Amino acid sequence: MFRALTRVLARPSGRARTCVLVALLTATGIAILELVREQTGTAGFFVGLGLALLPVPPLMAAFRWLGRAAPGPWRQLLFCFGWGACTAALIAILANSFATQWVAAATADPSDADQLGSVAIAPVVEETAKAAALFLVFAFRRRHFAGPADGFVLAGFTATGFAFTENILYLGNAFYEDVANGTGVLDSVTAATFFVRAVLSPFAHPLFTVLTGLGFGAASLNARRSRRIGLPLLGLALAMGAHALWNGSSHFGEYGFYVVYGCVMVPAFGLLLWLAVRMRRHRLRAVAAELSVYARAGWLSPAEVPALASLPARSLARGLARATGGRPSARAVTRYAADATALAVLRHRARRRGRSAWEPDFAERERELLASLWLRRATAAPALARAAVLEELLPPRSGLPEEGGPSATAQPPTGTLAAVPAPRRHLAIRGEHPRPREESEPRSRAGTVRAPVRR
Repeated sequence: MFRALTRVLARPSGRARTCVLVALLTATGIAILELVREQTGTAGFFVGLGLALLPVPPLMAAFRWLGRAAPGPWRQLLFCFGWGACTAALIAILANSFATQWVAAATADPSDADQLGSVAIAPVVEETAKAAALFLVFAFRRRHFAGPADGFVLAGFTATGFAFTENILYLGNAFYEDVANGTGVLDSVTAATFFVRAVLSPFAHPLFTVLTGLGFGAASLNARRSRRIGLPLLGLALAMGAHALWNGSSHFGEYGFYVVYGCVMVPAFGLLLWLAVRMRRHRLRAVAAELSVYARAGWLSPAEVPALASLPARSLARGLARATGGRPSARAVTRYAADATALAVLRHRARRRGRSAWEPDFAERERELLASLWLRRATAAPALARAAVLEELLPPRSGLPEEGGPSATAQPPTGTLAAVPAPRRHLAIRGEHPRPREESEPRSRAGTVRAPVRR
């Protein structure tokens, strides 16, 4: 009993960790907002807050679009945004101020201290503070960190939050300066600052931190300990280097900023945009390939697989379910698609890492997702099948395997994982039986939606 109690105290529950993180974000958020208000003044704070909010929704929507192929939980994305906006920003502003003052006192040259702080100190401090959020997710929510695409999205939300708070500070100070000098709106420092930070380079901070996120995402697919440590550090080093180059562009001469922006930042942004689209397509192809194994075993109908691998078809299926069963049916389709995608990503990652490295967690998580799919199948499967027909995603019918047919226990593509059992055999082994649909699925307005049964 003493040993069991020791283990419980040594490893806090998920609810305890959530309470600690919420308290931390709340405390740091209040502290950073008050600190920024003191530096910008109350009027400058609210002006900066209003202007800094404008680029946030487009940035969040862009990164969420990338993650739609295998969407992660919103609470995780909001945690990353809150960490960047509150905790990372507070760490950065305190550490940068302390380091700059120390360098100025040591060199007796404030201008050199500011230049050294912006080029050498700020990139290291800020990127490390932002990377801490990715490390926490990587360490404690590994199941939601299934590849580079997840690292891309989480890093984007973290950096968007950090840039939001930083923009409040810069725009608030600019407004305070304009009020003191009586400058007009068009010629104001506020307008110039907003154009540079919110229009010309809103993706600057996300671009740096995405490099760290890609490192963590690549590490999640590797079983070797050296790579799980080295890849995130490599991504962090690249993020620091890119950040230092961006901050130092203003010290490269009169046109240094434009040269770095046009020759480095724009091509890097285009490369990362191409990589994001490629990762999105690769994940959808992986969803189709992995779910075909479960379709051959009878967990899914063959028509569902192309629908689940198509974002327009998923959206259409939600609309069809809402038209017949209201919001409960639409939510069932959304959850069904999310669980099916998570199942495909889980199996794809397990095959990438190998059975010996992933089998224990894989088996438990697979059972959870399969049970969740089975409970919602009666509502979601007909909507997805119909969406596949309307979107013309189905191949010739002769090429579709029958549910529960000879290929019901087909092996995965690489043969590293066990065969998928048929649903009824799987539930019988576990001592479970699917509940009646009237108890587990929402009814439609015109009656209960029934899944097609092959005889």
